[in-house]
Amino acid sequence: MRLAHILLTGVAAAGLAAAAAPALADPIGKGLVMYMQMGGNPGDGATLARQTGAKEAAEALGVDLKSQFSAWAPETMINQFKEAMAAKPNCIEIMGHPGATAFHDLVKQAVDQGIVVTSGNSPLTDLQNEFGPKGFGYAGVDLYAGGALTAKAMLAQGLKSGEEAMVYGVFSQAERGQSEKGLADTLEKAGLKVDRLEITQEVNSDTSLGVPVLVAYIQSHPNLKAIGTQHGGVTGIMDEVLKKAGKKPGDIIVGGIDLAPSTISGLKSGYVSATLDQLLYMQGFFPVVQCVMTAKYKMPGLSLNTGAGTVTPKTIDALTKLIDAGIR
Repeated sequence: MRLAHILLTGVAAAGLAAAAAPALADPIGKGLVMYMQMGGNPGDGATLARQTGAKEAAEALGVDLKSQFSAWAPETMINQFKEAMAAKPNCIEIMGHPGATAFHDLVKQAVDQGIVVTSGNSPLTDLQNEFGPKGFGYAGVDLYAGGALTAKAMLAQGLKSGEEAMVYGVFSQAERGQSEKGLADTLEKAGLKVDRLEITQEVNSDTSLGVPVLVAYIQSHPNLKAIGTQHGGVTGIMDEVLKKAGKKPGDIIVGGIDLAPSTISGLKSGYVSATLDQLLYMQGFFPVVQCVMTAKYKMPGLSLNTGAGTVTPKTIDALTKLIDAGIR
């Protein structure tokens, strides 16, 4: 039985058990059209499992899903929302990287037109508070807590008070930056000396450009003991970065996020010490469920915290098959 069917059994059973048998002849989302922002680029390690979850939910529920990819560029996300709204779908899922202020008027316009709007991956708390009764939910990590969880996994690798650490992230991106702030704050509370380095939009969209940046940083900071990030693409290049910087596994403790193929390699080699597993499949699956629940049954927006735990070199092997299948 596919994971989509298992999840839908739990989601739908309570609300649909009493429905008449003829009503179940067609999928409950049949006829609904949904535009959904996937984040990065099609098939990349920080995006694939989200695509899989959304696709399987849409197929099971009968939703016509239109996927949008932005290479994580906030301006592109805004433009995609405008394009989606012009198509007059039943639902639109957005990501919070541009921030609540940038999205507010557009979301209000869409909701006023009867379009269900929900969010995933990065929250838009103010918009959820305002439009939650109309179906604006959130499927993603509690960002600050997720960053803190990553930091705790790094500290468990033996980092000590007074040692040097660097956190590489998008600190300036509205709520999205809370992930890196939670990571940096937690390391600082443990007594580490933390340098906060901003990821440029160029690196945000093409993380290969971050390799020389990080290599140069490491080589200019010989006492560096830890690097943290909450960017899945950057996590995936850390194996290459540390090798080019002349470091051995364990010389620098690395904490990251997601389970891209290159990150799996880094975990198995020991260059990546821990990575936050934010359950991207769920981030794709549940916004589609939210769309159907609100469009069909007028249910309000619901929140799902997908930041369940971290994966380490000791636990990665058990997940490899699911990762290869585009689920974890």
